[in-house]
Amino acid sequence: MFQQRKRSGAANLVYVLLAAVLVIVAALAVALGRLGRPALKGKTDRLFVFCAAGVRQPMERIAKAYEQEYGVAIQLQYGGSSTLFSQIKVGKTGDLYLPGDDSYTDLAHQQGLVEERIPVARMRPVVAVQRGNPKRIRGIEDLLGPDVRVALGNPEQTAVGRAARRCLEGSGHWAGLQERVTRSGVFKPTVPEVANDIKLGSVDAGIIWDATASQYPELEAIEVPELASGEAEITVGLLTASRQPTAALRFARYVAARDRGLREFAALGYRPVDGDKWAEVPQLTFFAGSVNRRSLEPIIKKFEQREGVVINTIYNGCGILTAQMRAIRDNQQSGFPDMYMACDVYYLDIDPIRDWFQEAVNVSHTDIVIAVQKGNPKGIRSLVDLARPGIRLVIGQPEQCTIGALTRQLLEHEGLYERLLAHNVVAQTASSAMLVPNVTTGSADAVLAYYTDTLAERDKLDVIPIDSPLAKAVQPFAIARSSEFKYLARRLFETIVRSRECFESAGFIWQLDDTSGATPVTSPAQEEAPQAKPPAGKRAAQATAP
Repeated sequence: MFQQRKRSGAANLVYVLLAAVLVIVAALAVALGRLGRPALKGKTDRLFVFCAAGVRQPMERIAKAYEQEYGVAIQLQYGGSSTLFSQIKVGKTGDLYLPGDDSYTDLAHQQGLVEERIPVARMRPVVAVQRGNPKRIRGIEDLLGPDVRVALGNPEQTAVGRAARRCLEGSGHWAGLQERVTRSGVFKPTVPEVANDIKLGSVDAGIIWDATASQYPELEAIEVPELASGEAEITVGLLTASRQPTAALRFARYVAARDRGLREFAALGYRPVDGDKWAEVPQLTFFAGSVNRRSLEPIIKKFEQREGVVINTIYNGCGILTAQMRAIRDNQQSGFPDMYMACDVYYLDIDPIRDWFQEAVNVSHTDIVIAVQKGNPKGIRSLVDLARPGIRLVIGQPEQCTIGALTRQLLEHEGLYERLLAHNVVAQTASSAMLVPNVTTGSADAVLAYYTDTLAERDKLDVIPIDSPLAKAVQPFAIARSSEFKYLARRLFETIVRSRECFESAGFIWQLDDTSGATPVTSPAQEEAPQAKPPAGKRAAQATAP
């Protein structure tokens, strides 16, 4: 009996130990999972959205799905776009604003009520009638008939009314139609109310959005040329009054994600933009030339915190970065960058790199200078002096970094490259960041470096300017055509545009005009450049190079 109890006790102990091991393994798995997953910042349990009545149906579906998936209640307040705008302006509360067209979010942005704006879908105004079209209405002129009752959205309250007025003033029909509506029809404060009046037979026709008409099986939509220019883009804007911008931006991304919210818009007759794919915590890869590091790091950190995303930034010589891009493409691997900011257009405007990115925008530039030891003991005054016997020179490696390629271009133009390479160059570095330390440590008498790279060591070296149009590097920013997060990448670009002081404090010369950041983002499907000052194309300096 004792032996049996002993064996039973031993078996129980084994089970207990096994259970304990399983608990520990499970806990470790959870912990490792948490370590491998970016922290979800900006969590909340409720968001408040001012939403145009015309987009009620898709937004109700999206809000319900988001609450089920993430436990965040979305409170939607409906109304006419202009009415909502007034409420936002007076109340200064809420998290997001989703009007009937982007003219309202643009105006809200101009007045400091909205910050980030994310495009969602497009729609156009149409003439709507009851199915079967009992009045045989074919165009705008038919709406002016004495026996036709017409309803319109109030231009002072609704986006569709505003669009109709703009179009019909241009075609010369507005005054007559306005009189007709005043006498025998009605102006409505929201587009669904216009649609409902047509559905119930209270009026014979009205002007509503094509997407709204598609949601009413009792209605027919008639496209007329006079309204063709009235296409509107629905854009969700983050309100500056929001106290939880990260959580609000996360829901805005959900609304505008092609595999989440945009599916609901498409199902209800809207024409969605080619939005980003959904990720709770998106991770983007950013390849950046080494010269950009000092200016970009604080910008990226701020952007990550606000958006609740991760930007994996890789700084290196642009020759190395572009070689990595080729290897990734050739081997069909993951990890191709979503964005690329080169040290100069040289390493972006080459085959096949230029074809892999949308058209670039030039953000800043910096000069190439001669950096020498403090006090300039060798008496170096120009590029020619670098060729004197005994001068130890370090330059960038042209196949690995932009500073190397530009240095070769510059020295070849001056007829010095081969001579210096044979007698004076003691080392070539793989990136611009590795040049200046050669002077400060005494390993070289001079280096050809970016001016911005010399600022941190100005107490240890002197800088000699170079009188040549080729002694300049222009930093372009571009978004990959293959990126799954083009809109998010464009918002990073917009953050860069608003960060002039970061670049100037790092020694760069700003190239964008002051209004660049105010231009709204357009669809990545159009493969346009980020909206800012038009790119300057190849540098004039390159055109003069041999």
